[in-house]
Amino acid sequence: MNICPVILAGGSGTRLWPLSREHFPKQLLPLHGEGTLLQQTAGRLEGLDAAGQSVHVAEPIVVCNEEHRFLIAEQLRESGRKAQSILLEPLARNTAPALTLAALAASRGVADPVLLVMPADHVISDAAAFHRAVLTASAAADRGMIATFGVVPDRPETGYGYIERGAALEGVAPPGAPAPHLLAAFVEKPDRATAESYLASGRYLWNSGMFVVRSSVWLAAVERYQPGIAAACRGAFEAARSDADFCRVDAGVFESCPSDSIDYAVMEPLARDSAAGQAVAPCVVVPLQAGWSDVGAWSSLWEISRADDHGNVVRGDVYAFDTRDSLVLSEHRFVATVGLRDAVVIETPDAVLVADRGHAQDVKKVVDWLRLRRRDEGRTHRRVYRPWGSYESLDAGDRFQVKRLRLHPGAAISLQMHHHRAEHWIVVRGTAMVTRGEERFLLTENQSTYIPIGVTHRLENTGKVPLEIIEVQSGSYLGEDDIVRFEDRYDRLPATGQK
Repeated sequence: MNICPVILAGGSGTRLWPLSREHFPKQLLPLHGEGTLLQQTAGRLEGLDAAGQSVHVAEPIVVCNEEHRFLIAEQLRESGRKAQSILLEPLARNTAPALTLAALAASRGVADPVLLVMPADHVISDAAAFHRAVLTASAAADRGMIATFGVVPDRPETGYGYIERGAALEGVAPPGAPAPHLLAAFVEKPDRATAESYLASGRYLWNSGMFVVRSSVWLAAVERYQPGIAAACRGAFEAARSDADFCRVDAGVFESCPSDSIDYAVMEPLARDSAAGQAVAPCVVVPLQAGWSDVGAWSSLWEISRADDHGNVVRGDVYAFDTRDSLVLSEHRFVATVGLRDAVVIETPDAVLVADRGHAQDVKKVVDWLRLRRRDEGRTHRRVYRPWGSYESLDAGDRFQVKRLRLHPGAAISLQMHHHRAEHWIVVRGTAMVTRGEERFLLTENQSTYIPIGVTHRLENTGKVPLEIIEVQSGSYLGEDDIVRFEDRYDRLPATGQK
């Protein structure tokens, strides 16, 4: 059996603001355990115990958006892993189109592989238990079923959807693995009293958002229930073009694709038809007890993290006096709390969140407020990542701005010019190759140069160590959209307004 992991990495994680932001969402953050959530997901099948079975785990297919493609590729490289393909969605269209694109891509490799669909932003602490559940779900998928994982609840949670399980299916699970159950129904997020009744009944599981299905079975199901999604994804994928490690699906065709989740688009109608004996494939749910969390809010991170004797989870330069059952994270400055209970305090260089832990789900309303006012704090951090490295704003005032630029070895900004600003570059570390008009010359540490308004220029790191530059901008307008790009080795669109 060939298992192809499919990592869905397009989420924005707005409830974990201010650490998670649109241009650097939670799956790229090291929130819990070793590595980022994406890196943990990519390594989740390492050591899969396939004793007595012929199982091969392929390199993963990752589905993400344009903005995050280089960050995802770099994080995979840093963790010593490689993707089979990184599929780029030009527009956000939810998880059903993302899985359909992945199924089309997987079908071009191994004939009809079993797809293990995992969001990139979950935590699973018990790998062995997860592996046992994967073997059960894969055995079910190998027989033409569509399997999902239902997390065995340990509390009456109102923030998750639920799955009602039916009778257990004997003879499917390998020895020592949990038996799958027929999937009776998907249930929306309940109120408190209903959640308590679900917990007491023992028939209901949390909906994990993870699935296992053969690529051909998924494509048949989406053709039946969502022909618009199927047609748009096929057209966009057939017109795709390759770019280094990336597969760019056609934006013009994909724009017509309906936006819907795997659950709503396919699984819910499939479960209803399955109960009536009319489904294209039976639906099963595999109970999962593996320390799972979707880290959907700051309260979730507090719950899965190791607390001190006062119930506090503290990271960074923090002093928590008379503080209990709180989450306090500091990235940049010293943070002191006094007399807090059940609180969340998150400090970053440009924003601070203070919230009641019981209202952690409402953090999304802050992001909505920032977006409505087009404020940068909702989209980017002070340090902004680019395929060539990163830049960080250090100071700004009337007609000037100071930034620190970091370029990876071998990297370069685009060949560009500005209509409204001049730039001064000072090398702090490394050696820079500078293009200024018709000139090309080297700058070493403590040397500087000046780029006048309207002059074509480029900065390159031709060395083997990171290049650090202090950039002083001056002029009447200093916005990032004042960039005319002539050439770019990262194939970014000219109108994106990025170095």
